[in-house]
Amino acid sequence: AQFYMNESWVGPALKSMAAPRPSLFITSKVWNNSVYEGPEAVKRQVDKCIEDLQCENIDLFLVHWPVPGKHVAAYQALRDCKADGKIKEIGLSNYCIEDYEELRAAGCFGENGEDKPVCNQIEVNPLLFRKKTIDFFTQEGVHIQSYRGLMQGPAWGKPWDHPVLQEVCNELGRSPPQVLGRFLVQQGISHVPKTSTPERMSQNADIFSFELSAKQMELLSGLTTPEAIDNYKQLYIKCIWRDTPEAGGPLPGERTLD
Repeated sequence: AQFYMNESWVGPALKSMAAPRPSLFITSKVWNNSVYEGPEAVKRQVDKCIEDLQCENIDLFLVHWPVPGKHVAAYQALRDCKADGKIKEIGLSNYCIEDYEELRAAGCFGENGEDKPVCNQIEVNPLLFRKKTIDFFTQEGVHIQSYRGLMQGPAWGKPWDHPVLQEVCNELGRSPPQVLGRFLVQQGISHVPKTSTPERMSQNADIFSFELSAKQMELLSGLTTPEAIDNYKQLYIKCIWRDTPEAGGPLPGERTLD
């Protein structure tokens, strides 16, 4: 992704693997500054991404945040890149219902829905389970991909010590990362855990040999507090304007953030 500034060294690593291109699924995201600058900046970023990753095209390209007044034009630019064969599919990241509806109202999905976004990448875990948002995009046929599925980050403190999570782990004889991963995939949400430890990679992947009961799913789904939703609202307001001349701007009208 543009924001992570890692593609110039990921590219040579991919090339050194000599893996057949069809065996790889490459995703990237365009950051706010390019979105704010306009469609040509978005297209330049797509070209730079392809150059840095040393590949002929990108499988999935996301708009990182829905920059108010700018993200629709950015999406249209990605449609042009798709038509040119530079990207195969378009996706969203951190979009709420109203952001999505702005795209629809602008005709961004194409006459027959051929350019409809294939996914929305958002934070999903038991401590931030935004049911209205998840249900809406699922009903729209837009796949949900989670980040921070393991509740990493200073904002959550020591979430693996939560008594409800510990109770479920003890009942199943599984680790917190395994239970959290299973919680996501069991409801059709993609889970992309991050670790540099081979042992943890194996453990994180071992989530298909067991299931959570309906009661366990209900318990974990009910851990999100009003405070967590409000904290997310403040993060959303901050990030939609981040790295633009309007940083610190207001919430652009009503937004469904739960």
